Amino acid sequence: MTPADLADLLRATAAKVLVERGLDPAVLPDEVNVERPRNPEHGDYATNVAMQVGKKAGTNPRELATWLAETLAAADGIESADVAGPGFLNIRLAASAQGAIVEHVLAAGIGYGTSDTLSGTRINLEFVSANPTGPVHLGGTRWAAVGDALGRVLAAQGAEVTREYYFNDHGAQIDRFAKSLVAAATGAPTPENGYAGAYIGEIADQIVAAHPDAPTLPEDRRLELFRAEGVELMFAQIRQSLHDFGTDFDVYFNESSLFESGAVEQAVTQLKDSGDLYSKDGAWWIASSEYGDDQDRVVIKSDGNAAYIAGDIAYFQNKRSRGFDLCIYMLGADHHGYIGRLKAAAAAFGDDPATVEVLIGQMVNLVKDGAAVKMSKRAGTVVTLDDLVEAIGVDASRYVLVRSSVNSSIDIDLDLWTSQNNENPVYYVQYAHARLCSLARNAADLGVSAEDPDLGLLTTEHEGELIRTIGEYPRVIASAATLREPHRIARYLEELAGAYHRFYGACQVLPKGDETATPLHTARLALCEATRQVLANGLGLLGVSAPERM
Repeated sequence: MTPADLADLLRATAAKVLVERGLDPAVLPDEVNVERPRNPEHGDYATNVAMQVGKKAGTNPRELATWLAETLAAADGIESADVAGPGFLNIRLAASAQGAIVEHVLAAGIGYGTSDTLSGTRINLEFVSANPTGPVHLGGTRWAAVGDALGRVLAAQGAEVTREYYFNDHGAQIDRFAKSLVAAATGAPTPENGYAGAYIGEIADQIVAAHPDAPTLPEDRRLELFRAEGVELMFAQIRQSLHDFGTDFDVYFNESSLFESGAVEQAVTQLKDSGDLYSKDGAWWIASSEYGDDQDRVVIKSDGNAAYIAGDIAYFQNKRSRGFDLCIYMLGADHHGYIGRLKAAAAAFGDDPATVEVLIGQMVNLVKDGAAVKMSKRAGTVVTLDDLVEAIGVDASRYVLVRSSVNSSIDIDLDLWTSQNNENPVYYVQYAHARLCSLARNAADLGVSAEDPDLGLLTTEHEGELIRTIGEYPRVIASAATLREPHRIARYLEELAGAYHRFYGACQVLPKGDETATPLHTARLALCEATRQVLANGLGLLGVSAPERM
């Protein structure tokens, strides 16, 4: 019996009890909350449903809990149900009912934990979107890991997810990038507010190698050439770095296309016609404060050029025109203002602001020997995606970046994340999977199979803990999708690995010496295979490998 099955049983039982007592079952929530108690001595699961609805139904919560306990005690798969405190209900499952969780995992395989909750929902997930003026820095790398994992999680709940990279190839930063390349190619000093770092010289050299006359071209032609070629070469490097990191995109959207197609002009005209743009001090402003933003924003500057928000507004319209129900933006720590302005832009177009979600990621720092690591080999003062991967590898990089809530900053201890021991969280989880694969190989050598297990034999404390932890996986995935928090999966996997290591230390899985395999060996081997499957599924959602040997 999975936690979801138990929740359904509890709701049905509560409805039955309330009707029998002449009380209204309409007070029951759509979903009854079921949790694992912190102290396993209190039972396998606990619920506060009696406290939630007792008074609403016109009875004492503890009395309602007592009625529920009496009825549940006779239900299939329930070993006991006891009332605690003012109306908590502690429930212990029969071993056969817990075994059903293992059966479910083995039957579902890679599909265990997936659902169709978001089926029919089209989601545009925009993340990284680093400017093509330099390698992806650590903040963008965090989104490369978290965004990709979130896309996998949402898809696992049935959503149709389009991963999108907003290619910012328009504006002043591209001009500064081109001028920096020209300076590097001609031996001139880096221009003010330009870009430095070895990568600038490398790209400039590539352009000159392909176009030997580039440094001597007339200034306007030279700048145009270095701009076009430089952006293309830089972005090729960005895409390759992301691909090597395991993050690929379905759509690479060029910001310049919004201006070239007239989409920005059309969006501005529409807002002027609706009265949501007004003229002040020679500029055009969107009245975003009327839609919940903290202030109005300049859309067209007094010099007639479009402000950055103009492209954002047109880009949102473009996304909605492509049929997306939800547009999720994953932005850096300095982009808090975008939450209000993007939602206000949606409202100004007569759209539901809820179609816009903005996630803000906090800073990432590298630490080695207790001191911050600040310098990159190629990018000057910026630490890049490639630097992190070179230091600790792809799996550790992705895992450490996903493992914490995006609302908190991360200090990545290079010594910890390169260590080959259980202090390293990704090693701890991957080692559990590798140990399970080794166990399966040993079982095959001994001729021990996990087929047709009698899972009712799994009655020890450690077996029960492992089974219940496995049973939590679908709810963890659902919660990670709903809250947009894939870090919950990483933390769960560590909990599962811990439960498995404790089980392995306390329970003999395979026969030793001249022992003959027993039904208990078969049942435990089935539990191990279910554990391995869940670890593999969870690591897959994080984009982290599940090694068979370590």
